[in-house]
Amino acid sequence: MKAAALAVPAAQPPLEVRPPDVGAVKTVAGGLPAVLHAFKHVLGEAGPWRGGKLLWKINQTDGFDCPGCAWPDPTHRSVNEYCENGAKAVAEEGTRERVTPEFFREWSVARLAEQSDLWLGKAGRLTHPMVLREGATHYEPLSWDDAFALVAEELNALGSPDEACFYTSGRTSNEAAFLYQLFVRQFGTNNLPDCSNMCHESSGTGLSETIGIGKGSVTLEDFDHAQAIFVIGQNPGTNHPRMLSALQAAARRGCEIVSVNPLPETGLNRFKHPQEVLHLLGPGTALNKLFLQVRINGDVALLQGLGKALLEREAKAPGTVVDRAFVEGRTAGFDLYVAHLGKVSWDDVVEQSGVPREQIESAADILARSERTIFCWAMGLTQHRNAVGNVQEVVNLTLLRGSIGKPGAGVCPVRGHSNVQGDRTMGIWEHPQPALLDALEREFGFSPPRLPGLDTVGTLKALHDGRVKVFFALGGNFLSATPDTEFTARGLRRARLTVHVSTKLNRAHLVHGQRALILPCLGRTEHDVQATGRQFVTVEDSMGMVHASRGAVTPASEHLLSEPVIVARLAHAVLGARTQVPWLSLVEDYDRVRELISRCIPGFEDFNRRVRETGGFALPNGPREGRFPTPDGKAHFTVHVMPRLKLGPGQLLMMTLRSHDQYNTTVYGLDDRYRGIKQGRRVVFLHPEDVKARGLTAGQKVDLTSHFQGETRVAREFLVVPYNIPRSCAATYFPEANVLVPVDSHAEKSRTPTSKSIVITVAPSSGAVARLPAGTPDVARPG
Repeated sequence: MKAAALAVPAAQPPLEVRPPDVGAVKTVAGGLPAVLHAFKHVLGEAGPWRGGKLLWKINQTDGFDCPGCAWPDPTHRSVNEYCENGAKAVAEEGTRERVTPEFFREWSVARLAEQSDLWLGKAGRLTHPMVLREGATHYEPLSWDDAFALVAEELNALGSPDEACFYTSGRTSNEAAFLYQLFVRQFGTNNLPDCSNMCHESSGTGLSETIGIGKGSVTLEDFDHAQAIFVIGQNPGTNHPRMLSALQAAARRGCEIVSVNPLPETGLNRFKHPQEVLHLLGPGTALNKLFLQVRINGDVALLQGLGKALLEREAKAPGTVVDRAFVEGRTAGFDLYVAHLGKVSWDDVVEQSGVPREQIESAADILARSERTIFCWAMGLTQHRNAVGNVQEVVNLTLLRGSIGKPGAGVCPVRGHSNVQGDRTMGIWEHPQPALLDALEREFGFSPPRLPGLDTVGTLKALHDGRVKVFFALGGNFLSATPDTEFTARGLRRARLTVHVSTKLNRAHLVHGQRALILPCLGRTEHDVQATGRQFVTVEDSMGMVHASRGAVTPASEHLLSEPVIVARLAHAVLGARTQVPWLSLVEDYDRVRELISRCIPGFEDFNRRVRETGGFALPNGPREGRFPTPDGKAHFTVHVMPRLKLGPGQLLMMTLRSHDQYNTTVYGLDDRYRGIKQGRRVVFLHPEDVKARGLTAGQKVDLTSHFQGETRVAREFLVVPYNIPRSCAATYFPEANVLVPVDSHAEKSRTPTSKSIVITVAPSSGAVARLPAGTPDVARPG
């Protein structure tokens, strides 16, 4: 499959007219710049009155949960309980701009496809249900009844329920997610791909196999007691900025923080808390005690090196490093783990990790003296072929030191989207647990399908092969979020119907099936009023806390429906007499939905009462309490072969990442302030020696070609930025670089796309060398 044969111009954003500016990397995160950028976005998008009300209610007990990341809320909350990127997310949803039927009459799909992702997002909130009829060039309005009838017509005409797929974004509430999976399973399929498939599926798989639960084991309060915190493959300064407050407090009381990442990230260097007025002019709090600059996908080698160093210390002083009582009483597989590390050579550890042995030894010293260690990670670990092994090597270190099941210690996969964890808890999964299906059968009187459904990768292939004919997305920007953009676009175009429940316009609306629907929904920030009055929904954060979320402002349009109502009306229209579920009655009062959840989902007993308590409630978590719900009741050490990076002449290993001005596929602006990039996104970060070895220069336009199993894919006109990144490595922003990620390149077991392990070559494009600003350094570095 050659890139040229797959070219679909509308599937990708247009090339940037001018190259970005490149300046010095920032050394401190937060502070006054974060405050100013937050208010600039909120006031510019939502205005002073609406914007001020949104900021007043975000992450408050009587307000709404931030529509951005899943970082938990502290027990004692400040008046301003939000970060810069949370403010941007609120501004994006609270914008005064509107995308109306008149807008769609003016703009054809073809013309919209010529606009940038930033332009599409800034167009405003969707106000009416819209349909693109077969052969039409423009979307046009239709009634909600007609929209549901159209979907019902297509779904009920399918030869099998498995010819439809139902995608879910992490933004969806618990109530909407429960109703959605109930409808889909009563319709007759488990085709429930979701955004977890593309991010932390590897975490869930790796943790389930080793500690018995696919979630982390710590709470936010544990950060107050940790003696060491390892942050691996994560950039909290951009992706989870409120985490920096917890890290700052930990560092101030003497906790040692170790960060592991191919790129040094400003947010882990120094941090100025925006609410500490007296400290805004100072140097900020130093967070990193130690930075280990690992090669891309060198994590297994590094983690095995840490384990090897700990075992060597234990051999010299038995009983001082390994928690023998914990290992012997609560784990299995330790002897195999020890034997395996005994065969691992230090030369291989250093070569494959790219980290000098003395730095690994320093990190091992920190681990050895810490009785309470938290291990945090994000997609720097989860988007590789050996991603499950990455996660399980973290677990190995945790078990070795007995750092789980006690205050201040445990594993902490940091989820990237608010309620992505809750969606899975509610049953959004293509591999449903038998206990859930049994509960649905008992409660609702139908036989749910038992065979596994399609995950995201399976959905892409099924669309491409014509096996899936209807694609329905409850939130998200499926086209831009998924790998292999051109392959994905061809698949979506083969569908008979594509449907997107959305708040704003995005590129997924422009690459469509024979017919397409856009169904506009309420945002989390908006009042949700049903027959019995104003409603609230619930979410689960990254640490298993469930709490309420109440909208604060008037909806952007009187024609918007909430996600629970959209799902209920869809189910009513599609299933008709085949269902005994009182769909329309359920969404008159969301307490009725929560009552059903309490009878079907473990941990949600007495849901309606408990969620009304201040701060909500914690879900059961065996590992947090020192219990491991594995078949033998023990946590498991695992053994993994060290991956070996083998690159051909001129090849690099590329990872995709976010800029500071985006959240997932939503682009807020064109600056990556902390990395020194301004007014542009098509950049490729390379080590200065790799730039020189290829005969390139800073600012030169290049084409990136990925290589996988004899196939090539091309992304054109990226600007070369010399940067502090390991040799033979490269970094680019997504979604622009998603075109390079092959659909068949995914993690073992979890099938997560390998967006951080793509082999590429770089060659000059036809464009000229860009003119960088005067005084630009030879390599982007802290300045």
